[in-house]
Amino acid sequence: LTAQMLPTLVETAGKENVKLINAITGAEDFSFFQNEIPGLYFFVGGKAPGREASGHHTPDFYIDESGLKLGVRTMSNLVIDYMDQTAGN
Repeated sequence: LTAQMLPTLVETAGKENVKLINAITGAEDFSFFQNEIPGLYFFVGGKAPGREASGHHTPDFYIDESGLKLGVRTMSNLVIDYMDQTAGN
């Protein structure tokens, strides 16, 4: 599914902003869901330019909210393109 939707990610965020990385296990249950339902996992950056990134769940955590627009646009485009590609299936 990642390969299928990669063109949507590139078109939405720009080729220079899309980076494929190795799978991360972390503490997510996501991989278990994928046994039943296809999906993909991606990150949207939210660090303000020129500002140090503080860890999540700390009092100094800060997010540049302008990145939320890209996240919403990306999710919307992924849904629309996936539906277009799978219509009639």
